[in-house]
Amino acid sequence: MDLLFERHSEYLSGVPTAFERELMFKIDWESRLVLIRGPKGVGKSTLMQQYILKHYGISDRHVLYCSADSSYFASHTLLDTAAAFVRQGGKHLFIDEIHKYEGWSREIKEIYDLYRDLKVVLSGSSLLQLNDGQADLSRRQDIYDMSGLSFREYLWFRTGKKIEPVRLDQLLEKASGYCLEIRSLYRPLEFFEDYLRFGYYPYSFEKKNTYKTLVESVANYIIEVELTKFRGVNMVNTRKIKALLNVISEMLPYQVDLSKLSSSVSIDRVTLVRYLRFMDEAKLIRNLFTEIDMITDLQKPDKILLDNTNLSYAFAIKEPERGTLRETFFCNQLSSAGHIVEYGGLQTGDYRIDKSIVIEVGGAGKDFSQINSKDIANAALALDDIDMASGKKIPLWAFGFLY
Repeated sequence: MDLLFERHSEYLSGVPTAFERELMFKIDWESRLVLIRGPKGVGKSTLMQQYILKHYGISDRHVLYCSADSSYFASHTLLDTAAAFVRQGGKHLFIDEIHKYEGWSREIKEIYDLYRDLKVVLSGSSLLQLNDGQADLSRRQDIYDMSGLSFREYLWFRTGKKIEPVRLDQLLEKASGYCLEIRSLYRPLEFFEDYLRFGYYPYSFEKKNTYKTLVESVANYIIEVELTKFRGVNMVNTRKIKALLNVISEMLPYQVDLSKLSSSVSIDRVTLVRYLRFMDEAKLIRNLFTEIDMITDLQKPDKILLDNTNLSYAFAIKEPERGTLRETFFCNQLSSAGHIVEYGGLQTGDYRIDKSIVIEVGGAGKDFSQINSKDIANAALALDDIDMASGKKIPLWAFGFLY
């Protein structure tokens, strides 16, 4: 245990504390078992370390932060570690990279059942592997999904000027006032293009020159290791999946022609639908449906976007389509804020949010003509290249302030 506490102190000694992610205030840290999951690089480790510093401090031995990929766990089990920690008065155990410990969910279940006064916080970035471990921990854990930086968080991080997030209903009702409040701090359009290219993953602030390579390497690891190991994807097809990401990054934001897509990457239709589902689960892409409650395992998505715009720039061979970038940003920010996003189909605007709100995404000249008359009362426009709201015409960037 002494070795773990030494490493605990080393991990926490250089943690930045000036900027905290919004998720910090949404997690119930008093829960007996918390799982924080999210793509690699979104800041899960920093979030846990910041909480420890804020509520315990480095030298407090009632709390322990460790990483499951540490060499310590080559000769020690999670169960034995938890037992020793509890014997020494431990109260709060944080385990990072939990997916890298084989059989983690079974041992965590036993720890949960044995030590009722111990609070355990886990984090992991292998979404496929974490999803597979859910059965052992059903009804025991509180799960929190951590996304990359919102546009609001990016601006705070970059400028040091903080503004509180806005709820969607508040934004739709009082967009002009909220946009004025934001404009009093900074000009969002000045930073918007950089965010689309480099702003989603926090490490862009330290490694901007190699940012695209880092984003690609994370995606390649998911494809080459996780999809093959945990979803049985044939290694021969990993290059085709990367080609598929190239195609999606450059697609116009129209309905999916699955036959054309299948032909372009030389993957049969049934296999392609399976792969699209796996890629969505791993947060590489976003599959959108007109009726999310009615989808089946073999149903093709009605629209496909990459998960975030930084992936678009990482995988596009040429400049990504502007319309695709707009919709990718919009869907990412709304979904990350916890909203249900469905494709509007051909009957109404681009997207239906939480089953009731219709939002059309487009350039500054977009109007309400593409929205069905029955939906107008609950409709809004998310418009690129404008910096102020006018009624229900709202700047696209403002939807990046929801979390």
